[in-house]
Amino acid sequence: MLECIAAGPHLSFTIRRESIAGLMSRSSEPSSIRVIDSHTGGEPTRVVVEGAPDLGTGDMASRLATLRAQADWLRTSLVTEPRGSECMVGAVLERPMSTTAAAGAIFFNNAGYLGMCGHGMIGVVATLAYLGKIDLGEHHIETPVGLVKVWLDASGAVSVGNVRSYRRLTDVAVQVPEMGEVVGDVAWGGNWFFITDTERQLHLSDVAGLTQITLRIREALALQGITGDNGAPIDHVELVGPPSSANTADARNFVLCPGGEFDRSPCGTGTSAKLACLAADGKLAEGEIWRQESIVGTIFEGRYRRADGAIIPTISGRAYVNGDVRLVIDPADPFRFGIEPRLPA
Repeated sequence: MLECIAAGPHLSFTIRRESIAGLMSRSSEPSSIRVIDSHTGGEPTRVVVEGAPDLGTGDMASRLATLRAQADWLRTSLVTEPRGSECMVGAVLERPMSTTAAAGAIFFNNAGYLGMCGHGMIGVVATLAYLGKIDLGEHHIETPVGLVKVWLDASGAVSVGNVRSYRRLTDVAVQVPEMGEVVGDVAWGGNWFFITDTERQLHLSDVAGLTQITLRIREALALQGITGDNGAPIDHVELVGPPSSANTADARNFVLCPGGEFDRSPCGTGTSAKLACLAADGKLAEGEIWRQESIVGTIFEGRYRRADGAIIPTISGRAYVNGDVRLVIDPADPFRFGIEPRLPA
């Protein structure tokens, strides 16, 4: 566990916390934010370890609300152009409320905020290990959707015990313009997914076409009032097709993320949602390994245990730290807080 849990109001590597007013008031002095960059199966994660605003001492859900309402500049600065990219997921490390947790984490992307992010959590664990804040073995990370158990092994692989996952709707028929009827399941794996199986071979060279297909499906879901619990929008669409090789994977997916970009990794929350559907259909036994291949050919291994009419998934993958960077917030830069992306309807 982190030695810094009981030392001070924030994690020891979070050296400075500032408000947006504080940053803006220093008209001639650039400020900076230290981030650790990594990728998990090809999907980038940018973790703030110094210079984030003070989000208070509540749970991660309340701190996420504070970040969204009072300091959204941090998100746009980090994951939109000119510093970031539309496929990047960001995270802020926070001191946890729980004395058993190694850290808290709040995730975001170019479109907004995420309750949980599988590939991002693997990147957070790799970041904590890089900083020397955790050892090998089991740890807990607080997120806005609950406490997540993680394991770091000697190879550098990370396993994430995700939040309770389940299928909400089965064989939902969606009428999609220019495509006709598309049938799939609505499932929760930390984010809301519409998952549809296809016999189509999913290739990286066909990303433009796959993006248009999944965007049309997502728009049709919204127009036809198909949602997650309590009217929550379904902001992820997952196509699941044959693997590139049955010797290395059970399936290959293409996942549309909220900002209109596709997930380069096999998607941790998407794999969790798929496991929930497989379990509900009796197609995957408790403890059996499911090997999920991404559109770029990387693999997550998933398994689950049953719990209260749902499942608790465990997703395993590897992240690689590829940057230890100090980002400069220059008051003279008109795009110091990023360029708002042009998101699809």
